[in-house]
Amino acid sequence: MLSNYQRYRLYEILPGASIWATLIISVVLSFVKPLWMIYAVLVFDVYWVLRVAYFSLYLILSWRRFRRALQIDWFAKLGATFPNWEKRQNVIFLPLYNEDWPVVDETLKALSASTYPAGKLFVVISGEARQQAHWDKIQILINNNYAGQFADLIFYTHPDGLINEIPGKGSNIHFAEKEFKKYADSRGWQYGDIVVSVFDIDTVVHPQYFAHLTFLYCSHPNPAKSSFQPVTLYNNNLWESPSILRVMAFGTTFWMLFSVARLDNLVTFSSHSMSFQAIVDCGGHAADIVSEDSRIFYQCWLKNNGNYEVTPMYIPVSMDTVRADNWFKSLKNLYLQQRRWAWGAENIPYLLYQFKKHQEIPWFKKFIILFHEWEGKWSWAVVTILITVLGRLPLWLASDDVRRSALFFNTPYVLESLMTIAMLGLLISAAMGMLLLPPRPVHHGHHKYLFMLAQWLLVPVSLILFSAWPCLDAVTHLMFGKYLGFNVSQKSRA
Repeated sequence: MLSNYQRYRLYEILPGASIWATLIISVVLSFVKPLWMIYAVLVFDVYWVLRVAYFSLYLILSWRRFRRALQIDWFAKLGATFPNWEKRQNVIFLPLYNEDWPVVDETLKALSASTYPAGKLFVVISGEARQQAHWDKIQILINNNYAGQFADLIFYTHPDGLINEIPGKGSNIHFAEKEFKKYADSRGWQYGDIVVSVFDIDTVVHPQYFAHLTFLYCSHPNPAKSSFQPVTLYNNNLWESPSILRVMAFGTTFWMLFSVARLDNLVTFSSHSMSFQAIVDCGGHAADIVSEDSRIFYQCWLKNNGNYEVTPMYIPVSMDTVRADNWFKSLKNLYLQQRRWAWGAENIPYLLYQFKKHQEIPWFKKFIILFHEWEGKWSWAVVTILITVLGRLPLWLASDDVRRSALFFNTPYVLESLMTIAMLGLLISAAMGMLLLPPRPVHHGHHKYLFMLAQWLLVPVSLILFSAWPCLDAVTHLMFGKYLGFNVSQKSRA
């Protein structure tokens, strides 16, 4: 009989084991049964072309909704539809570590320029005691520049070395939520009327964000059972970032656009909003894990017996790419960021372990949510390698008998045709990437637009080195119990 620890460790091994088994079996079959592998590659490539078509369809659908949402005056619509909208308190949590003042300033400037009255926004900024000197300096700058512009500026200092925590965003937010609960209680606020937005410090909101969020919150039949996920655009410093960073930033944005249109697979990611009632009920953002932004959704989903959802927001927030002071550091930051996101595989053992405690949740709901999480990490690590490398391996290793077959002769042409069709998704992404570009800074010439198009040629390289490989790295660490801490992504503005 396995102990709880042994059972959890087994669950941690399974995601990585499924990924490595796929890769190893593919290599072995290429040597011992190349014909089988050729059939498998053809079937997989057909499946992936259908997935690309599916992705492109939802991407276009989401793009249309995104453009339509930007044209609506949400604050006017909010006031006309819900006369009692002012009973809601919008609270923004901004965890801060060692970010430069221009990053913090841009975030607060966007909040103050919101169409929703800035005087009704409560801004909670939580710094780190381990960066006390920097935190003290930032507090002075915030008070000097933004005192009196918001309903309140609330400062918390997250102590260093608290038990059952790992240093990072999750533990910072967890501490701030507990402190803010005292603040809300002292004012007699109802938790269900508090709309909390948990943002990274570089999150620059669209002017209509809070009007749109409050409208959706008031419209929802049970807002305490839903999170609210905006479209994330990594374009604050896009023009100054290296090409690889831009390609990966667009890839993340397009994945978010796809996800918000496909509600059955939508999980909170990075900056998101939710009811403070939901936060209190589930115990707050986890303080001892890396992927607290997605874990909070699963906590709420389990707490509500599977009756918890994510409501899509088609009003965007803008964030930074992980640009550093030089090209090499930027690429290193990108790799570490992608590995940290892939570490979200830690949600798979968490769900498997928790399912036994929640017999009241129907098995098919458990299967669907687990499948989406697991298949997402499997595809992340495996697909690019299968298509670009392992898919060609059986053709290189096939015996003379296999080479004389019609299947072997025609396979390269079939694969080429399938990949040509799959290029549709890349063309759509390139076109949307141009449409999503922020205004061109005056110090960049018009020729830079050509680089913005040419950068898409880097997709195969970027997907292997800065997507598949970091994911393999993450799940392998999880397999062997080599737990990753929270690496802070450096954000730098020119």
